[in-house]
Amino acid sequence: MVSIKQFAEAYEKKRMNNIADLEVVNTDVDIQTEVRLDMDNKEYQVSFIVVDGKEYRVPNIALEQLKAILETNPDLKNFKVNKTGQGMATKYQVIPIV
Repeated sequence: MVSIKQFAEAYEKKRMNNIADLEVVNTDVDIQTEVRLDMDNKEYQVSFIVVDGKEYRVPNIALEQLKAILETNPDLKNFKVNKTGQGMATKYQVIPIV
């Protein structure tokens, strides 16, 4: 049995990883979309990829930027996403890796 103290010390808030946490993303990785419930039991739609058994959220703005890059470079195989800011001020930049 584990004490509440031990449990609290080991506790990590559950949060979904972000595509910007990855060093490199392959353009052929499968993407999934699901409807989930937030803490207030309200539905929201999330797009994510699974890498090494972990889910990484893919923001719509990153998909829009990747689409624009692929229009001029359809053979792109790898890219990276940089993330700056937090909350509503979060900005993403998709960077092609050649």
